[in-house]
Amino acid sequence: MEKRQIEKATKHLFLVEGLGKLLLLLSFFLPLTSIAQDEPEYRMEIGGGLGMMAYQGDFNGSLLKEMQPMVAVVAKYKINPRMAWSAQLGFGKLKGSSKDVDTWYPVLHENPIEFSTSMTSFDVCYEYNFWPFGTGKEYLGARPLTPFFALGAGLLFTGKPSIKGLPMAETVAEPESVVAIQMPIGVGVKYKLGDRLNLTAEWMMHFSGSDKLDGMKDPYGIKSSGPFKNTDCYSTLQLSLTYDLWTKCKTCHNDRD
Repeated sequence: MEKRQIEKATKHLFLVEGLGKLLLLLSFFLPLTSIAQDEPEYRMEIGGGLGMMAYQGDFNGSLLKEMQPMVAVVAKYKINPRMAWSAQLGFGKLKGSSKDVDTWYPVLHENPIEFSTSMTSFDVCYEYNFWPFGTGKEYLGARPLTPFFALGAGLLFTGKPSIKGLPMAETVAEPESVVAIQMPIGVGVKYKLGDRLNLTAEWMMHFSGSDKLDGMKDPYGIKSSGPFKNTDCYSTLQLSLTYDLWTKCKTCHNDRD
C-alpha cells in the first residue's frame, strides 16, 4: 500500500510540475498576443517613386539600354495582408536608336534614326504578396519583408517624338503623339521600414497596344493585327516610398487570426 501511495503521489507531483511549466509558457506568450492585437491595421498607402524606364521595340532589344529617369505618384488599397490594388501615375522619357540593332530594316539601312519622346502613364495593378506583409504587431504572422507579383492594365500618353535622321520615304509615316492601352506585369520586393513606412523595389514590363512609341510604325511595311502583336513596349525599374493611412476598425474590419 505504501509503495502504491508513493507512486500515486509522484505522478501527482509530475502532473503539477507539468501544469506549472505550461502556465509559465502561456504567461510568456499571451502578453505578446495581446500586444499584437492592440496595434492598428491600415487600408491605404500613399507615396512616390523614383526609377528608370527603357524603350523596348523595333530599335532596342536590350532591357537596360537607353534607360531614362522617371518619377511616379503611388497609391495602394490593401485588401488584406497578402493582396492589394495599386494605382500609379508615372512621368518619364523614352529614347532609342536604330544604329546598332541586329534587325535589318530596308528603309533605315542607309538612314539610321534616333528618337526621344515624353511619356505619361497610368495603370492599376493587382499585387499578390507571397507572405503576409506587415510588422507582425498588427497582424499575427505578418513579415516585414516579402516578394510580390503584380499584373494590371492602364493607359499611356506620349508627346510627338523628336526624330533625328528621319528618311523621306513613303513607308515612313509622320511622327505623332500616341494614346494607347498598356498591360504591366512584373515582380518586386516590399520592406517595412517602420510601423507605417514601406519601401518597394519593383521591375515591370509594360506591353503597349501601339507600334508608334518610337515614331515609326511597321518599319518592314507589313501590316499585323492583334492588340499586342508587333507593338512597342517599355520596362520600368523603380523604388517607391509609401506611408500607411486610414486605420481599419479594430472590432469589425480587420484581418487578424
